[in-house]
Amino acid sequence: MFPERLITGYRTFLGGRFAHERSRYEMLAETGQRPEVMVIGCIDSRVSPEVIFDAAPGELLIVRNVANLVPRYDPDRVSQQGTPAALEFGVQALRVKHIVVLGHAFCGGIRAFADEQEPLSPGDFIGRWMAQIAPAAASLGARRTGEDADYLRRLEFASVELSLRNLMTFPCIRILVERGTLELHGAYFGIAAGRLLLRDPATGRFEPVTE
Repeated sequence: MFPERLITGYRTFLGGRFAHERSRYEMLAETGQRPEVMVIGCIDSRVSPEVIFDAAPGELLIVRNVANLVPRYDPDRVSQQGTPAALEFGVQALRVKHIVVLGHAFCGGIRAFADEQEPLSPGDFIGRWMAQIAPAAASLGARRTGEDADYLRRLEFASVELSLRNLMTFPCIRILVERGTLELHGAYFGIAAGRLLLRDPATGRFEPVTE
C-alpha cells in the first residue's frame, strides 16, 4: 500500500503550495526549467537542499548521493556514472552558473569510511563508493585516539574539498570555470543548529554565513 503519509502530504501540497504557485508550475511546464544553481548533496533525509535554501520550484537542480561525492572524471567507469551524468546535463544542457557541493554534519557515509564499518551487503556498495574519499583522509594524516568528533568533522570538510577538485577534472567544467562562466562552491550544513558554513576559496576555511 502506498504510504498514507505521502498521500496526506500531497493533499496539503495541492491545496497549499501548488495552489499559490500554480502559475509558476504552468510556466515551468510550458517553457522548461532554467535553474542557475546545481547542488550536489547527500541522500541524508535531514539535509534537503530545497528546504535549507528555501527554494521555489525550478530554482535548484539537485543531485544527491551517499556523502555528496563527485567522482573523478572517468568516462570508462560505467558503475559510477550517475553523478557525472547529472553534471553533464546541468552544465552542458541547462548551462547552470553555479555548482555547490553541500556537505553536512553527522554524515553516515563519512563515518562508515572512517570507522571501517562492516559491509551492509555482500556487494558493499557503500564501502566501494566511499573508498573514493581515501585521498581526503590521507590529507588529514593519521587519526589520533580520542579525536573522533573532530576527525569526522575535518573529514567531512576534506571530502567537500576533494569533490571540488574532482569537479575540475571534468573538461567541460574546467573550461567554463576558467572562462568565468561557471563558479564552484563548497558549503556545509550543521544539522543540530541549522548553521550554514561556506568555504572561502582564498583560505579554504569554512566560515558561517553572516546572519
